Amino acid sequence: MSNDIKKFGTAPVFFTAISTILGAILFLRFGFAIGTLGFWGVILIILLGHLVAIPTALAISEIATNKRVEGGGEYFIISRSFGMNIGATIGIALFMSQAISVAFYVIAFTEAFEFFFNYIFDKFGFSLPRQIISLPVMFGLAVLILKKGANLGIKALYFIVGILFISLVLFFMGSTDFSESASFSLSNAELRNPQDFFIVFAIVFPAFTGMTAGVGLSGDLKNPSRSIPLGTILATFIGMIVYFFVVYKLANSASIEHLLEHQLIMGKIAIGGAIIIPLGLAASTISSALGSVMVAPRTLQALALDKSFPSKRINRWLSASNFSDNEPRNATLITAIIAFVFVALGDVNAVATIISMFFMVTYGSLCLISFLNHFGSSPSYRPSFKSKWYISLTGFVVSVWVMFKINTPYALISFGLITVIYLYIDHYHKHRKGFASIFANSLFQLNRNLQVLIQKKNNKKKNKEWRPSAICISKDSFKRDTAFRFLNWISYKYGFGTYLHRIVGFYSKATVQAARLELSKLIERVSNVENQVYVDTLISPSYTSAIAQAIQIPGIAGMENNMVIFEYDKEKPETLDDIVDNFSLVNSGDFDICILGSSGKSIQFKNGIHVWIDSLDTENANLMILLSFIILGHRDWKKGQIQIFDICRPEEVEKTKRKMNELVNSGRLPITAKNIKIIIQEPDISIKSLINKRSENAGLTLIGIREEMVKHHKGKLFVGYGHLGTTLFVHSKKQKKID
Repeated sequence: MSNDIKKFGTAPVFFTAISTILGAILFLRFGFAIGTLGFWGVILIILLGHLVAIPTALAISEIATNKRVEGGGEYFIISRSFGMNIGATIGIALFMSQAISVAFYVIAFTEAFEFFFNYIFDKFGFSLPRQIISLPVMFGLAVLILKKGANLGIKALYFIVGILFISLVLFFMGSTDFSESASFSLSNAELRNPQDFFIVFAIVFPAFTGMTAGVGLSGDLKNPSRSIPLGTILATFIGMIVYFFVVYKLANSASIEHLLEHQLIMGKIAIGGAIIIPLGLAASTISSALGSVMVAPRTLQALALDKSFPSKRINRWLSASNFSDNEPRNATLITAIIAFVFVALGDVNAVATIISMFFMVTYGSLCLISFLNHFGSSPSYRPSFKSKWYISLTGFVVSVWVMFKINTPYALISFGLITVIYLYIDHYHKHRKGFASIFANSLFQLNRNLQVLIQKKNNKKKNKEWRPSAICISKDSFKRDTAFRFLNWISYKYGFGTYLHRIVGFYSKATVQAARLELSKLIERVSNVENQVYVDTLISPSYTSAIAQAIQIPGIAGMENNMVIFEYDKEKPETLDDIVDNFSLVNSGDFDICILGSSGKSIQFKNGIHVWIDSLDTENANLMILLSFIILGHRDWKKGQIQIFDICRPEEVEKTKRKMNELVNSGRLPITAKNIKIIIQEPDISIKSLINKRSENAGLTLIGIREEMVKHHKGKLFVGYGHLGTTLFVHSKKQKKID
């Protein structure tokens, strides 16, 4: 689009917004609201409404000054912040709100001709349907926009706002007998019927939905980053001030009875009110309708340009525009048809509530975008106009809260419809499932802050609760997945796991590229399972240097890693040499060590976990018992059980039984005594042969090892368990407490 077509400045944004703010509700419902709730009740409504309006206006102003807002206004902002699929979902709801709003304002326009309908009824005795005026007006409005476009609409807007201004001036200049004799003041003003507050709020709330009306013209503005903030904020605050003065004038000029009885009570107060107030109502409603009928097609056109609809033909047709002035002719036609349907129905009260809900979703989304951008602290987010994060957060919270206070069923229906739309869009736009950067930035900040907080808190703790925070390094990720599966088991509920796929080589451009490709493949591979493990790559020329690097990195959960997992193929015991050589290196730190022997035999989960403990080896015993319970918490092991085999000397049998029974009876071991077997060590039978015989069919077997055993026996310590399936050798750095 050439720059000469984008010809509007700030004035259209301001006038579109202010004419919608000072619209039908101001003329038709403010008197009723004051009559019901009193002066202070309506003041509270205005303040609550602006707890949504002001944060939204500031949020839009902020976002618009960070980057250029293209066609589509609010939709463009939301879709470029939350991602295309979420953006399209809210955009469709927003378009429907804007399109049906055209009908709402046209129907309200007919109330300006109340004197005509009353005359016909008094003269001829029958009631004319409101459609006799609303349908021709809707037709004329559609022809005006389709033929002349937004340019003529803007010119008409200036004229209409002029009438609106004159009607308000004459209203404030008017006086009544009540105002001459009444002694109304702020000190004796009332707050009545508080139980009806939110009922009246629901009726008055559409008055607060106009401040973003001008944002939809973003694609037709010379300088959106200047015009949108200036026009929107100016309209919002001027509208609020006018509301306060109108409420004061009404409360001071009419009795409660007159406020409740006369819909156009302003006409009884203004100079020449019988003519000027209906003219003002007509001007405000037709200007609001004009604003909506200009904005809605641009939202629809922006949706089509982003290919939001399932058919290429529909997207192409809706995105078409006039060559001469770039007017969205087809989108305007669809908007007019939708508006016609609802004008013909005549009564849009129920629909208007749904529309208010969708507007609230839009406003809440805009405030949430501003808050997340503040919280995410992206370097690319540098708006020249800045709101405050707590203002944006307030706007979001109040938007959601007000939705449910206005009408809980309608709020639930709105969220239900939006969910259905999103699921449909997400289904046919599967390729657009990218994780929006605004969420990623916020999660990064949250993760950072939590990790720093946890580190500070843990540093002050004397007795720290133990839970596994494990790290595993393997270059055989695409040959065997046993190590990853084991890490996933202990990370499922209670622990944290980091899996590092080792790239053998020196750090260089080539190995970095290889690491990226390998990581992408690995993430894709593990995404097919329920994964609780953080996956990454590590480039290192040797196993020792890889371990030295890995054990120094911080844990992903804000706590230091406390466990290192080695893995080897039981059918290739020569791979144990690297593990044995680096055992002392890892053991020099505060790490528990698990050495996982991967077997070619499939894991029989239903056969459970066998834990072999030595009554003299209390340090390893407690860790193995804790690990077995943690692993059993994974859904893979839901049919399995734990069997504990305690090997002891003949003279230690009674003592061992008492100890195990105490653990069971106190509830520290959530198993029964039948799951524990005391085995007396016989001198002529080796422990390895005993384990091979008893645990041949176990899903997983845990065996304790000590540092001096590794130093003395080296790789031979881990061989000789050929009958077993997958085996886990456990070395505990310190004794763990079983609570």
